[in-house]
Parts: sequence; structure tokens; C-alpha cells
Amino acid sequence: MPLITRRERVLEVLADAAAHRWVLPAFNTENLTTTEAVLAAAHERSQVIGCAHLPIIVDITNTYWHRQQTVNYTHTRNWEVGLRLFLADVQVLCAPPSPYADLNVLIHLDHIQWDSDAELLAGDLNRFSSIMFDASTLPIKENISRTADFVSKHGKTLLIEGACDEIAEAGTGADGNVFSDPATAERYWRATGVDLLVANLGTEHRATQFTLEYRGDIARAITTRVGARLCLHGSSSVAPARLGSLFADGVRRVNLWTALERDSTPVLLQAMQSHADKLAGPRASLDYYATTWRQNIVFEEMKRIIRKYLDLWYA
Repeated sequence: MPLITRRERVLEVLADAAAHRWVLPAFNTENLTTTEAVLAAAHERSQVIGCAHLPIIVDITNTYWHRQQTVNYTHTRNWEVGLRLFLADVQVLCAPPSPYADLNVLIHLDHIQWDSDAELLAGDLNRFSSIMFDASTLPIKENISRTADFVSKHGKTLLIEGACDEIAEAGTGADGNVFSDPATAERYWRATGVDLLVANLGTEHRATQFTLEYRGDIARAITTRVGARLCLHGSSSVAPARLGSLFADGVRRVNLWTALERDSTPVLLQAMQSHADKLAGPRASLDYYATTWRQNIVFEEMKRIIRKYLDLWYA
């Protein structure tokens, strides 16, 4: 199945997911191992539920200050090189003879900044399924103005996500409990015309523990005003068991990344400790000290983590 990139096809995928009462998961990546783990987990879930063309979204950020994932995708630390590598990886993994070729794969540009990503925004955006135009650090009036201008230019060809509030980052001292006001969220949506809306529903980016409470009551209040079009960011900060009611709250997409890295690292550490004698010294073995061994551990654990979320949202 070719990548889903045209707006009308993306809207069809969203409508079909809604008909199944699925919340579309979007997983961020900054390396090939993560990219393939997302697709492999989706492929496994597609076989379980008998849906070969299961939709899955692969995300990547660019110069977003929280995490510059295209920059991290290559040791050149050049975002343009990293973005090209990411796109090439997805293209190859989504075409025969890849086992993931039947999936409906969407490519999302996440947290694309109105200022530092100006060069990317001026380029060819038709390579992508959707884009989050992020002006959330600006005062609401300017945020609305810049987002509305972007929607006016690209809204006929691209699915656009926008943020009425900035999502806090854990550990920075920012207050993650300044929730979005439903009236402000409605004002933002009506004035900008974005397809999907990111609001502050109590989550945080980069949280290392399940310490936060997702505010479904606020999500439902916003949905009452704007319809079911919410996208939840910072989902890794909430225990998966608390995220089962998202569809009923009006959430149609969920973005995840931190949990993949946070929860796979201890597994790798434990494996390396268990095989320390094979990693260095006179008993060292190529079967263990080669990069392939370490990457496979991370790949399998990331796949397991992703499947946990897919099992939750693809019932």
C-alpha cells in the first residue's frame, strides 16, 4: 500500500478510524530502529485483528526546542540530511518486499516551528500526510494569526494540526497544570480552521514517570464546542490504563515518543549487565558486542511497548 499523503486520502483514513472507534496513534522517531519498531508493531497488530491495511502514523520533529529529531537522525546533525534519511527509510519499509507494505502509513511533521523551521515550511510539503504548525509559544492573538495564515496557504492540500496552548516540558519549572480554557480553544479553532487541535489536557513532554492525570473532563468540554478533533500530546506522562476513554472524549490522535526511549533503556542495561563478560575482555563475543545485538534488544522492547498502546486503541 503506498504512503498516504494527499489530504483527501488522509481524511478518509481518519474517517475510517472514527467509524471503527479507533484513536490513531502517532509515534515519533529519531532513528531507523524506532521507525521500524513502529511499523513492525502495527503489522503484528494488523494480523491479530485481521486488518491488513491498518493505519499507523510515524512522526518526526525538526528544530523543535524540546527535541530535534531530524537532527538526531544523522550524525551529521544536519536536519535536512536527517529528514531525507527518515523519508527514505519509510519509503523503503513501506514498499515490497517489506513485510509492512500493506499498512496504511502516514508521515506527520510534528511541532514544526513558525520561525526556526521557515526553510522547511517554504519547501515541498506534499511529501507529508499532515503537519503540526506550532506557534504555541506566541501570545494567543499572534498564534491565531500565524496559524490561520498557514491554513489559508496549505489547508486545501495538507491536513493541519495546531496548538492553542504550549505543552509544558517536565523538569523545566513550567507549570504543566495550566489547562486549556475550552472557550479559548474554540476561539482558536474557529479563527484558524485547523483540522486537529492540540490543547493542554494535563500532560507533559519528556516526563520520566507516570505522574500526571489526563483531564478527560476538559477534553470533553472542548469537544462539545469544536467537535471530535483533539490530538493528545505528552501521552507518555500518563499511565496507559488511564488512556482507554480517549475516543469518547473526542481525542482522535495521540502522539508518543518518550515512553519508547524511557522504557526500553532499562531492558538494554539489564541485558548488558547480564552479558558483561561477553561484551569486553578475553571472553568477548561478536554475537554480543556488535551493534546488532544492542539494537535488536531495543527494537524488540520498543515493539512491545508500542503494541501495548495499539492493543488499547485498536480494539
